[in-house]
Amino acid sequence: MNGTIISADIAVIGAGMAGASLAAEIGDAARVVLIEGEEQPGYHSTGRSAAFWQETYGGPAVQPLTSASFDYLSGQGFLVARGAIHLAGPDGQDAIETLVRNYDAAVRLDRLDAGQAAKRVPGLRHEQGGGLSEPSCKDIDVAGLHAHYLGRAKRAGARLLTDARAIGLHREGEAWHVETRAGAVVAPVIVDAAGAWASEVAALAGAMPIAIQPYRRTVIQLQVDPPAPADMPLVMDAEETFYFKPEAGGRIWLTPHDETPVPPSDVAPEEIDIAIAIDRLEKVVDWRIVRRERAWAGLRSFAPDRVPVYGFDRCAPGFFWFAGQGGFGIQTAPAAAMIGAALLLGRDLPEAVRHIDPAVYDPGRFA
Repeated sequence: MNGTIISADIAVIGAGMAGASLAAEIGDAARVVLIEGEEQPGYHSTGRSAAFWQETYGGPAVQPLTSASFDYLSGQGFLVARGAIHLAGPDGQDAIETLVRNYDAAVRLDRLDAGQAAKRVPGLRHEQGGGLSEPSCKDIDVAGLHAHYLGRAKRAGARLLTDARAIGLHREGEAWHVETRAGAVVAPVIVDAAGAWASEVAALAGAMPIAIQPYRRTVIQLQVDPPAPADMPLVMDAEETFYFKPEAGGRIWLTPHDETPVPPSDVAPEEIDIAIAIDRLEKVVDWRIVRRERAWAGLRSFAPDRVPVYGFDRCAPGFFWFAGQGGFGIQTAPAAAMIGAALLLGRDLPEAVRHIDPAVYDPGRFA
């Protein structure tokens, strides 16, 4: 560690989508330093996202954040029409009815019979039956959104430190001292936006021991025959055992919807998960797999109740949680950042998120 000492009002640990969006939303209301452990921001989760915005994805506590993020994402040009289908499968009707109960009042869901589903997904095997259409689903330009937030933060005066993993945290008087490989940062408030490393950062600070657990998610890019239509919707199993979506050149991105608990690390796909994904795909459609072109894995990190954690810690003064976004941190980023910035700065919630109760996400629920 070098001898550099940087002073700030708020030190945000983690410069993925969570930290970058929060820093951007704080703007010039406070001096912000973004502390990123890797050589580039967004390496572990943001940069490996399957890139879609779907209101039913993440659970009923997440849906208001996703829906409230639409205007920002659409207005900035980061969304492209896609649509989604939830397949019932041979035994999935109960899962379909659960989706309807949980979301039908807030999200448009149209029932599909087997013939209607087959028209939307060429080659769909007969035994898949019908399901639900979710027409509001969109693709997200994840890289563009992340760059947008980093740019907004920089223009507002935020400083970005890379290759600066936090290796020590202690509080002296009214200030936190963050020791990193790139030097020390001193600030009255620190934000834990460290994703899979959120619990490790909290432990360094003596904050509440909220178990933010990272999970591995596998994605495979396949060339298939016939080529996947470019306008095919995102196709999800209502029981959450797979989903796939079309990509350029008739390819698809496929995942077995795996969630394997792992320590925070640079994860890689396992062959067994790739094989499971392909097996599940072949039971759903009659396409021929021409080539497995690449596979990768990313991290998605959840609190014990699978609801994000936003707010000040009960044990460590000046320690703010902004973690546990699971696999939906991209699609909820605008609303989450608006809420987080308002809580940090002691301001009223902006109009776009005023209908959302921040208490749902408060870390005090784990006290």
